[in-house]
Amino acid sequence: MTKKVDLNSYNNTWFKPGNKLKIVAWYLLNELVLKNTLFPFSKLKVIVLRFFGAKIGQGVTIKPGVNIKYPWFLEIGNYCWIGEGVWIDNLDHVFIGNHVCISQDAMLLCGNHNFKTPTFDLIIKPIILEDGSWVGAKSIVCPGVTLKTHSILTVGSVANKDLDAYSIYKGNPALKIKLRKIE
Repeated sequence: MTKKVDLNSYNNTWFKPGNKLKIVAWYLLNELVLKNTLFPFSKLKVIVLRFFGAKIGQGVTIKPGVNIKYPWFLEIGNYCWIGEGVWIDNLDHVFIGNHVCISQDAMLLCGNHNFKTPTFDLIIKPIILEDGSWVGAKSIVCPGVTLKTHSILTVGSVANKDLDAYSIYKGNPALKIKLRKIE
């Protein structure tokens, strides 16, 4: 007998990302300040994120249209760039090192579902972007992935496993294509 998915039995009550009032307040400010493409003030975005528990270093630029699920699960180092339309779906912790670039419309996804269970159980894992790494435009970083120091995930690629240091990855799934040399 073949089992089937039963979404009626889906249960993620174990997942408690924070106080409900805090979550609602964040959702409203996220819409008004971060996701709002008419709000270009990066420094004010950083202040709001810090107020909600994000740890953010100096010189961080956050462009318009960024969506962050839970700022209290976010840590950003110094001199990072988060491009237009980036979605940080941080159901778990996201650690972004120093001098990291996340280009336009990239997605950092800390959650997925277990397709092997009929109840489609939620799975969450952290993401780490080490110093000098670069997530190309329209790329996706999957749950549990680490981009090692100075690695690059090129445009439109999907990282479903860790990327080696000083290496360039391309495709879906992303494969190492060459070493990164900084002159």
